[in-house]
Amino acid sequence: MLALRPSCEHCNKALAPDAQDAMICTFECTFCQVCVEQLLENVCPNCAGGFSPRPIRPRHNYVNHNCLQTYPASTEVVHKPVDLKKHKLLLSMLKGLAPELR
Repeated sequence: MLALRPSCEHCNKALAPDAQDAMICTFECTFCQVCVEQLLENVCPNCAGGFSPRPIRPRHNYVNHNCLQTYPASTEVVHKPVDLKKHKLLLSMLKGLAPELR
């Protein structure tokens, strides 16, 4: 199940479990929507994959106890600001390839 990390890896903005601006890649790297769109250009600096909105886990038990009460969000902060010079190099190597073509 998703860890639901508590913040953006780059800017360290808090991302609550129900944050609608939390974005993840296939490896669960977690960034805020502003960083993904304005700095990263939808390219994960850790795997070169694309991002999708992070799903929101229900707060309450509606089905089989699959909720935040049973499976709380992670409290582990992963804050490792992106080296934007290296990221620009990665972007130039990908030449605007869509995630499904990388």
